[in-house]
Amino acid sequence: MESMFRLMDQEQEVTTTTNRCIWVNGPVIVGAGPSGLATAACLREQNVPFVVLERADCIASLWQNRTYDRLKLHLPKKFCQLPKMPFPESFPEYPTKRQFIDYLESYASRLHISPQLNEEYICRWLVVATGENAERVVPEIDGLDEFTGEVIHACDYKSGEKFAGKKVLVVGCGNSGMEVSLDLANHFAKPSMVVRSSVHVMPREVMGKSTFELAMKMLAWLPLWLVDKILLVLCWLVLGNIEKYGLKRPEMGPMELKSVKGKTPVLDIGALEKIRSGKINVVPGVKRFDGNRVELVNGEQLEIDSVVLATGYRSNVPYWLQESEFFAKNGFPKAANSGWKGRTGLYAVGFTRRGLSGVSMDAVKIAQDIGSVWKLETKQPSKRSTASHRRCISQQF
Repeated sequence: MESMFRLMDQEQEVTTTTNRCIWVNGPVIVGAGPSGLATAACLREQNVPFVVLERADCIASLWQNRTYDRLKLHLPKKFCQLPKMPFPESFPEYPTKRQFIDYLESYASRLHISPQLNEEYICRWLVVATGENAERVVPEIDGLDEFTGEVIHACDYKSGEKFAGKKVLVVGCGNSGMEVSLDLANHFAKPSMVVRSSVHVMPREVMGKSTFELAMKMLAWLPLWLVDKILLVLCWLVLGNIEKYGLKRPEMGPMELKSVKGKTPVLDIGALEKIRSGKINVVPGVKRFDGNRVELVNGEQLEIDSVVLATGYRSNVPYWLQESEFFAKNGFPKAANSGWKGRTGLYAVGFTRRGLSGVSMDAVKIAQDIGSVWKLETKQPSKRSTASHRRCISQQF
């Protein structure tokens, strides 16, 4: 990893066993995004020492370096706050990107940060907090390498200002693809959004209430299939028939699809209106690029100036963690229901596809699990474990 930060309590105890090897009494947390910070805060409350490693030069690097300017939280703030510290009351219901970063920086200010380079850490517990969205996904499309215009991933997109008057192909129709297309249209660009497969589009709010919050309340009392039926009726009443605009809904309901496949519904914040008015053009899948033109799977050809790949992200765990019992090849825990705890001191936070609320739940569980062992052993100093007789997890960075 290029660089890393060590976040620890003032009472943290670490022992340098060689010039480059550090023994950590508590867990090592890999990743200083919301998942890592939440876990660190919960461990601190349990009085468990810890070390947090981060490869970037800041906390929450995904939010700080790889998000567009107009981004806001798509869910109400009460579903996105981390354990032990709510959002300020002055923040709006849907905080902006800058407000969320400020919140995370304030959250992390309780921790002491100092750079650590080229060190080897030995520990009993390893918490993987690099998240679901660590690396961009760039699809292989015939001719894309020879495209004469600009090609960027959505993580490098900041604003549609520089695209004014240009024909932009947005590949992807998830929340990022929809919002990038909306931003482009608002800046007088001419976006065409590729919708290759079916997608659930839902209003962010129904009668002033969060659609997600409404779904959560219904799920507490009603079966999943019935909640999906109700949501689809509400979508029809609020949004109308979206299939006539090229947005076909999946056969599986929105909450079931999220639960089974981890595919998040699109929460509309204005893109659908632009689609209806023709300011966002919906097109089918891409077949190939040729110079400054793109051929679609239906045979239609478009002349375009730029391409934005809103093609999502993936876990990078397989690239740095040599482990195959807990994590699958796709970088996610194999058991979705118990995806926060392995059997050899290995934990994962932020991989259960439940957003920031899931991060908070994972962090609390992990801290309580480690904390129960820590408290038991610190009451019995003579039996306290050491590196010489405990099975440890060692990771080189």
